[in-house]
Amino acid sequence: MLERRLFLHLDWLLIGAILCLSLIGIAMIYSTTGSWRLPAVQVYAVVIGAIAFVICLTVDYRALTDKSHFIYLVLLGLLIYVLIFGTTAGGARRWISLGSFNLQPSEFAKFGVALVLAKFFGENRRGAPTSGDLVMAGLLAGIPLVLIAREPDLGTAVTLIPIYLGIGYVAGMRMRILGILAAVAILAAPLAWNFALKPYQKSRVETFLDPSLDPKGAGYQQIQAQITVGSGGLTGKGYRKGTQGQLRFLPVAHNDFIFSALAEEQGFVGVLFVLSLYLLVIWRALEAARLAKDRLGAYLVMGLLSSFAFQVIYNIAMSAGLLPVKGLTLPLLSYGGSSMIATLASFGLVLNVRMRRFTN
Repeated sequence: MLERRLFLHLDWLLIGAILCLSLIGIAMIYSTTGSWRLPAVQVYAVVIGAIAFVICLTVDYRALTDKSHFIYLVLLGLLIYVLIFGTTAGGARRWISLGSFNLQPSEFAKFGVALVLAKFFGENRRGAPTSGDLVMAGLLAGIPLVLIAREPDLGTAVTLIPIYLGIGYVAGMRMRILGILAAVAILAAPLAWNFALKPYQKSRVETFLDPSLDPKGAGYQQIQAQITVGSGGLTGKGYRKGTQGQLRFLPVAHNDFIFSALAEEQGFVGVLFVLSLYLLVIWRALEAARLAKDRLGAYLVMGLLSSFAFQVIYNIAMSAGLLPVKGLTLPLLSYGGSSMIATLASFGLVLNVRMRRFTN
């Protein structure tokens, strides 16, 4: 448990950046929805996430990694439960209904996979991981990935891949292996296109290359997102004065495209401020990995950070029309209770590793 002297080593700069992004997110959710119902839910999620943050900060991360297999199995059980009994919305079965709150276990899978992979590679004291180690780690990440993709939620599923690559690279995965994995992915792309991707997913890729192919259908989101980002100019149109977001031309502006709405209302200046906050969070988390007292802590931080950074980069690039549209939220800003709770819990672990670097 937490010793009082450890408070002296808390990274208050990181905490401040996370809190600032969360508050900006609540303000933008209110701006894009025009009512307090969803912002109020987000506030509750921040409160519950703060409790999860404190718990993950208080309990020694080594004790949590020791229980990582149990946490991992519980999460697999929840993912299987979702596929059978979960709540369906928008053609996807992703949630467990808990009365007024819907729990999305896939958001917590990132937490569980990072714990179990950090434990797996941390116990490997033979130097660089062998091919067998990488295959076993791939299975640990691949099982929940397949379950999440079956919901279907391909956006959240792919966030598990950076966890595997991030931890594997820090653990000593050779660049040759990364090259082989990249070559396999390229060679497998035609098979995935013909047999794995659903028609709507193919349509997203096609309209990314040329949104004018279906400007009122699959290409609509991308076109409107680009218009919204570009209309903000240098200083933006002002809070709650954006035409694209306020007049509902931009779909799900409070969720997947909240960055576009921010760009319209606050302009380049506001975007630069928010990007600076995200860079600050990533920098301080990298510093926590560098300062970790053991390999276990470094692996855990890098796994959690890799998924977070990938999600931030992809969502922003998607909003700017640089990547295909995918159901991938912007952490800490987008509406989503489970995402907020899981993200805050993850940063509780990041701070846990940094804070305990002076313990025995």
